[in-house]
Amino acid sequence: MSTLAGVHAVLPPHRYTQRELTEAFSDLCLGPQDNRALLARLHSNAGVSTRHTVLPLEQYATIKDFGEANDLFLTHAVALAAQALTGALDRAGIAAQDVDFVMSTTVTGVAVPSIEARVAQLVGLRPDVKRMPLFGLGCAGGAAGLSLLHDYLVGHPDQVGVLLSVELCSLTVQRDDPSIANMVASGLFGDGAAAVVAMGANRSAEGPRVIDSRSHLFPDSLQIMGWDVGPTGMKIVLDARVPEIVQNYLGDDIRSLLAEHSLSVQDVGAWVCHTGGPKVIESIEAVLGLDGNPLELTWASLAKAGNLSSASVLHVLRDTLDQRAPAAGSAGVMMAMGPGFFSELVLLEW
Repeated sequence: MSTLAGVHAVLPPHRYTQRELTEAFSDLCLGPQDNRALLARLHSNAGVSTRHTVLPLEQYATIKDFGEANDLFLTHAVALAAQALTGALDRAGIAAQDVDFVMSTTVTGVAVPSIEARVAQLVGLRPDVKRMPLFGLGCAGGAAGLSLLHDYLVGHPDQVGVLLSVELCSLTVQRDDPSIANMVASGLFGDGAAAVVAMGANRSAEGPRVIDSRSHLFPDSLQIMGWDVGPTGMKIVLDARVPEIVQNYLGDDIRSLLAEHSLSVQDVGAWVCHTGGPKVIESIEAVLGLDGNPLELTWASLAKAGNLSSASVLHVLRDTLDQRAPAAGSAGVMMAMGPGFFSELVLLEW
């Protein structure tokens, strides 16, 4: 087993109400003849009260092209990721020099050298630290990254590993694009970062332990979610069938993983769920038959910050540790879904 010794989540400084963001993105995304009432309705149904953006709202209209947007991504993503990592190391009581392996995940910008290489020099990781950048996992990247980090530590039980997640979704919103997908994205996604410090089995640490994980790449689903990359940058692909896929697959996947460890849905003391949007969260509650609002922290994170892509589930993990950690010995399930289309499940034990 590996132990999650420190989790820290950060948001950029510019915070706006959903109404302010709707007005700003109406001007940015729509022309005078486009349906602003539809945009307002989609935004109001997103379950979001406030979101954070890496730039002041007025600056988005001045971005010339994909190149400038990506330059802004590099500057701000590295700073946020470094802040998240420093906080996670502090929470774990670990010095930067003690980190043996660092992994980064993002899908909202392109970085070569990758994010973790840039952050390593800022926070003082060792020159011989092993690195693994992940790109393309989207909203599932936080859970999938944690699963892969655990796999590494199973083979290196004396070591310390780190997962970094940083997503600046606001920089991908397409101007002059009245498509439904762009309208939905501009009302749902926000900016943020998170980091997790994990310890191998031979290292003494306190925190939830990773027991097992499972991935499921769903058939005939490549066009459910992703990016179309063109001259204006990353244009979101977002299909309305995501809740249907949850209904068809996720319940069985979770029950199967739990059954392998002689557990049931009723045995789970903490649900660490990605903030995929109201219909997705409601579908998860329905397929699992959850009562008593066990996804309260997911709903609260969605309202406070929106969907942060790969960082969202790590924000919910941080909130669970700080506000609603279950009793020792309790099981927990982390879950997220992303482009592929696939789900990633991580079984935890407190």
